[in-house]
Amino acid sequence: MKLLVCAMETSSNIHLRELKKHFCDDVEMVGVFDKELGNPLYDLTALAIMGFVDALKKLRFFFKLRDELVELAKDCDKVLLMDSSGFNLPLAKKLKATYPNKEIIYYILPQAWAWKQGRVKKLEAYCSKLCSIIPFESEIYNDKNKITYVGHPLLDEITNFKEELNTSGKIAFMPGSRKTEIKNHMPVFKELAKQIPNKKHILIIPSKFDDEYINKIYGDISNFTISREAHETLQEAEYGFICSGTATLEAALIGTPFTLSYVAKKFDYAIGRMFVKLNHVGLANIFFEKMGKEQIHSEFLQEEVSVENLLNDYKNMDKKLFFENSKVLREYLQNGSSQNVASIIQN
Repeated sequence: MKLLVCAMETSSNIHLRELKKHFCDDVEMVGVFDKELGNPLYDLTALAIMGFVDALKKLRFFFKLRDELVELAKDCDKVLLMDSSGFNLPLAKKLKATYPNKEIIYYILPQAWAWKQGRVKKLEAYCSKLCSIIPFESEIYNDKNKITYVGHPLLDEITNFKEELNTSGKIAFMPGSRKTEIKNHMPVFKELAKQIPNKKHILIIPSKFDDEYINKIYGDISNFTISREAHETLQEAEYGFICSGTATLEAALIGTPFTLSYVAKKFDYAIGRMFVKLNHVGLANIFFEKMGKEQIHSEFLQEEVSVENLLNDYKNMDKKLFFENSKVLREYLQNGSSQNVASIIQN
């Protein structure tokens, strides 16, 4: 089988790496993905975009890339699109128009359940099969035969879950991966570390950041121990302070109590609140609300992100209840997704 793949995000390629483990030997991937996984049309570094102006500069390139992928699909048996709806939805539309009978599979769907529900009609029109990683996601789709809950990729990628709460004396700090997130969180996290003495403070930094970038964005981090291994550090840590994102779900699944915080630019936050109609920002909390349960962890947003608020949450959180709820969360998500998606692709 020759499979056209478009996986443009770093996270998508982590999921693709797990997925590839379940492919038969005769599956050949072509298209856009991490060069460690094969021989892509383009290396991912050529696709990196930072901001609106950069996106405009690269617009012509992305139109060219779309056309190249459509041409490449001519000799492919099936198509796999992962995340990146801004590029992959228009690509799916053109693929469907060019090859009406070619099977197009979408894995890691755009979060239409949170905002832009109009994308549901497009996904159903352009794609043959929709692989969902959110248990309740199918509720907003009309064609129930197209969408399948396949499990969650983090249950493939996290290999160890806590069997009990630990008192390792290690506190994990995850200020996010975007420049604005890091700059907004680091002053609070630095002061917070001072307010929690006699502990080992571990700052988790994405492996893609080099020393020059770290010095520029993080400032003085001499009081922290640096880690590049998020799952391993969360497993060892007795507590975490984590910027909103996938990392909060990772910690919740592993069973490490944590406090979620998020500080965005005021304009971006205001726009987000206008369009995203959710009571929570943390995925674990969103899942628990769907189950009819109380939130599993606290959330502090914008002006609420203060040393005092985060410190109080650390001191007062019911960590045993959190730990029991982490087991409920794993049961809710059921299993990893990669084996099920590989089966859908290869059948």
